[in-house]
Amino acid sequence: MLSGRRLDLIDPSPLDIEIEDIAHGLARVARWNGQTIGDHAFSVAEHCVVVDDLCLRFRPGWPKKWRLAALLHDAPEYVIGDMISPFKAALGFDYKAFEHRLEAAIHRRFGLPAELPKTVEETIKRADRACAFFEATQIAGFEDEEAAQVFGRPRNVTPIRLKPLPAKEAQALFLKRFRALEG
Repeated sequence: MLSGRRLDLIDPSPLDIEIEDIAHGLARVARWNGQTIGDHAFSVAEHCVVVDDLCLRFRPGWPKKWRLAALLHDAPEYVIGDMISPFKAALGFDYKAFEHRLEAAIHRRFGLPAELPKTVEETIKRADRACAFFEATQIAGFEDEEAAQVFGRPRNVTPIRLKPLPAKEAQALFLKRFRALEG
């Protein structure tokens, strides 16, 4: 990692995880494999901030620790990249278990339980799907009906306008949100 840490991907240690490495990596990982409109890719870092925003809309007053979990929901992608679920399944080995070990180490590093409560996971997943719908229709070229079939139409939430940022701005945005939620 740029921090100088060496991360064992098979047995990741929370001691080798730094938020600056996560922010740097996620700001440079493109959602939709970069197949989006605009001058900049929509990064996983931006996606994570939007998911946190949506969680707060779904659960006003949600504790900061669960918002932090929402912000970090795709944090393993700072090392392993962003792959679509069908591709993960096609890899032929237990990719989800591999990803889960890294996610658990990240959670422990930042004071979260390795396993999130089911209600927290469900809220984050709902926000993740809503964000994917907005991404699909605003920057990835999907028609509204097509996105609704694939991701489901978000309910009881006003759309969030997306504006893909340069990597350095996305990284700063992610770190600013992290700082607001930590502790």
